[in-house]
Amino acid sequence: MKELEQLNNTGFAVIKKFLPDDECKDLIDNYSNDQLYRNTIDMKRYRFGEGQYRYFDYPLPSIIQKIRTELYPSLATLANEWHEKLSIDLKYPPTHEEFIDACRKHQQLRPTPLILRYGPGGYNTLHQDLYGDVYFPFQVVFMLTQKGVDYEGGEFVLTEQVPRAQSMARVVNADKGDAVIFTTNFRPVKGSRGYYRAKLKHGVSEVIKGERYAMGVIFHDAR
Repeated sequence: MKELEQLNNTGFAVIKKFLPDDECKDLIDNYSNDQLYRNTIDMKRYRFGEGQYRYFDYPLPSIIQKIRTELYPSLATLANEWHEKLSIDLKYPPTHEEFIDACRKHQQLRPTPLILRYGPGGYNTLHQDLYGDVYFPFQVVFMLTQKGVDYEGGEFVLTEQVPRAQSMARVVNADKGDAVIFTTNFRPVKGSRGYYRAKLKHGVSEVIKGERYAMGVIFHDAR
């Protein structure tokens, strides 16, 4: 995967046109299909922001299951390289099925892929999606609507905190159908004394007008 080099250098990478328009439309059209979801979260109620998101239930839609299964192996290889650089004694298995087995052993049984909807004034505060003791260090967000056509504002934002320094913010530009792979927790950065951990958080800036939809695919399950 050519995007791994950028992911390694910055903590995020964009895969252009990962989802076709008809798949984006199907996901949005099924937002109101309650049978697909295990839980619905009102962000304002929990002070996460302004908007709503819904967690998919098992069995996951085939497109999400395929994404989890096919993207995991190359990302697991990079994750293991990162852990080696940081002297972390944890190695991720080669397949997603084996990784989910590890989640189950820690009573993390609930699926975490989700779809998010923001209207005017909607936003998402900076956060991390960890959900338990077992987590995968990468996740992916898929843009289901087009900025400048369906909505304005609503930029995807990443912040990086290095030790004893101020945070740096990046705005990630992505179009409808694009996939943004990014770091769930931290990434290794080379310093004068070897590698250190730079902690990342992500969020969404305020939507000025229109409706913004996105789908998040997280590889670990929740307790």
